[in-house]
Amino acid sequence: MKILVINGPNINMLGIREPDIYGKETFSDLMALLNTVGKEAQVEIEQFQSNHEGSIVDKIQEAYGTVQGIVINPAAYTHTSVAILDALKAVAIPAVEVHISDVSSREPFRQISYPGMYCEKTIAGLGLEGYRQAILYLKEKYAD
Repeated sequence: MKILVINGPNINMLGIREPDIYGKETFSDLMALLNTVGKEAQVEIEQFQSNHEGSIVDKIQEAYGTVQGIVINPAAYTHTSVAILDALKAVAIPAVEVHISDVSSREPFRQISYPGMYCEKTIAGLGLEGYRQAILYLKEKYAD
């Protein structure tokens, strides 16, 4: 099984950006965690991060026919991107949305998730552990 993990804007700044909200673990720590989880779960993990909405849409479209699951942290695009929602719907690949912070307890504008309208599950507020849970969920539900 191959899973594409997509991270949106500013996730590359983990450990620097608001550590009281996002924690002190770095983007490198996240990449290492994804590699470890992939090996332990015997799942191929492809990692992608972009600060650009169109690049994320392009990556989702490129995933069509090549991956069996998507884990996506759209970051700020969670609350604004119908384009990412439409790309997820177009490729119809099972997807899980992940948020490092507990967005449900944050600002009112963070209470809507456009990509989450397609995703079959959202995992929020567990820090980087949410990625592990999302990968394992997809593996358990969709691995051959």
